[in-house]
Amino acid sequence: MPFGGNDWLALTEEPVIEPDLPICDPHHHFWDRRPERIPYHRYLLHELAADINGGHNVRSTVFIEARSMYRADGPDELKPVGEVEFVQGLAAASASGLYGSGRAAASIIGHANLNLGDGVKPVLEALQAASPNRFRGIRHSLTWDPDPELENTSAYKHLGEEQMRTPKYREGAQVLASMGLTLEGWVYFHQLPRLAEFATSVPDLTIILNHIGGLVREGHYESNADEVVEQWKKGIAAVAQCPNVVVKLGGLGMPRNGFDWHLRDTPIGSEELASQMSPFIEYCIEHFGTERAMFESNFPVDKVSFSYNVMYNAFKRLSKSYSADERAAMFHDNAANIYRVEY
Repeated sequence: MPFGGNDWLALTEEPVIEPDLPICDPHHHFWDRRPERIPYHRYLLHELAADINGGHNVRSTVFIEARSMYRADGPDELKPVGEVEFVQGLAAASASGLYGSGRAAASIIGHANLNLGDGVKPVLEALQAASPNRFRGIRHSLTWDPDPELENTSAYKHLGEEQMRTPKYREGAQVLASMGLTLEGWVYFHQLPRLAEFATSVPDLTIILNHIGGLVREGHYESNADEVVEQWKKGIAAVAQCPNVVVKLGGLGMPRNGFDWHLRDTPIGSEELASQMSPFIEYCIEHFGTERAMFESNFPVDKVSFSYNVMYNAFKRLSKSYSADERAAMFHDNAANIYRVEY
């Protein structure tokens, strides 16, 4: 049975824990006809609704760009506007209530090339025009590694890992900040010191660190996983010192994290999942505080390792020691505030 498929995930079912706890899921994607994302070639509103309507109180979600449905024609810098136009339609369909009470893509994060410097402004204005009531910022992925065997998902990867240090990139980031928009920080663990340096240079820009800072324990990192974790810890501590950075608690289901949950004959349950995720998530909360942390699904990417219900059960289990207000912040309020979710 292929890993991650719905039939495989159905082998581990469990009742929903604390079904009334409000959730704003701040990180998921939509795409179609994407064969490299095995087994999820398609993940649109029907598929998301099936996941978020499984029993947890998911009041809203935030769409994060995935290089999906770009325009086929026109200037290259404006092609990503097609993705926001596409998601705006899905969000409007969700708002009809036909797909459940939760509001999918209540806020939308698109893509623009910050290497354009001041020239990124008309692109950001076009993205705003495509979604006047939901567009909140961009992601400009910077995940880069010298190992060609690892997946380099960096936008404009031919520019290498130094984009954050270039005057043009920082100029573009200043434009983003001046327009009141946010930036998703998607980097690998060894790039965290650069992200901290960059965040200090644009203190008025809210940066959301994706997937607890890009842990990688596969490829040439697999043999020195302990050293990787120590380097990751130092990077997280450095980034957490920047008050304009918040962290998303999730993304651990991606195989590159090295847990190998996707290789099991039977999917992992929430109790064991909470136990294995807890040291990494707790470390992030310890450094960022509950006021700058939020649980994320990263679906359907993380769906190769566990179901939506099991994942949020695990988040609830590992967060039981926090107060009601702290948990409300990490499960819903922080995300709803940062992404200006409107109900």
